[in-house]
Amino acid sequence: MPQHAPNTPVCRDCDGFATVAITTGTRHRDGTRATLRVTCPACSGTGRALPTPALARIGR
Repeated sequence: MPQHAPNTPVCRDCDGFATVAITTGTRHRDGTRATLRVTCPACSGTGRALPTPALARIGR
């Protein structure tokens, strides 16, 4: 019998992938790649979106 997944709101900007590693193209002395860790500014790295209040949605 299939399990139902909980209905958690996912951030619309990062689609749930809140932290990513981006390579810079350079390498360290031991040969590994230099990477930057970047977090989503919209959800602050949580991957979840908070529901917006109704007044904020209609433009008041």
